[in-house]
Amino acid sequence: MANHYRYIIFYKPYGVLSQFTQETSKHSTLKEYIPVPDVYPVGRLDWDSEGLLLLTNDGQLQHRLAHPRFGHERTYWVQVEGVPDADAIKNLQTGVKIQGYCTQPAQVRLFVQPPPLPERNPPIRVRKSIPTSWLEMTLTEGKNRQVRRMTAAVGFPTLRLVRVSIARLSLNGLHLGEWRDLIPSELKFLHNLPKNYKKCISIQGY
Repeated sequence: MANHYRYIIFYKPYGVLSQFTQETSKHSTLKEYIPVPDVYPVGRLDWDSEGLLLLTNDGQLQHRLAHPRFGHERTYWVQVEGVPDADAIKNLQTGVKIQGYCTQPAQVRLFVQPPPLPERNPPIRVRKSIPTSWLEMTLTEGKNRQVRRMTAAVGFPTLRLVRVSIARLSLNGLHLGEWRDLIPSELKFLHNLPKNYKKCISIQGY
């Protein structure tokens, strides 16, 4: 592992594209937050999603993590419209059909209280007549916008989506818009991922 490699965790805000090049004035880019040259995201988070984004200039590791064989658990805190009942939770856990595909089993639980997150800017749009609630969802696969499509399929559209962890990497200690280099124990874990995870799917956008 060469010393010139960088491995970065970034707490991506809402409205920020997972890239450094500016394509439209509508959204911000990583360039406004991360003054580190030649690092690139491993996978992505959609502009309307928040949370943990991993970046590196280690092309070999980036390729390995993005390969369909080497996926890993990703945990999301998901604010939805309405309050999912037991049947909806069970369907999310066992698999739902989205675009002709049945999702793999997932870990899903309903928060009793909203998780400790900063307010989103801009805030979500809520309807006074419909309550909102929060789910914690842990997936081991990565279809495009999968979390949003899963909650919509069981009748509870996603209003806000925050990725809080990728495998053992988490946002702990980071504030919105902040980044840090990985510590040695995190790096060791990342480089050993193929040995620890046998059935895996790549990181994609949500």
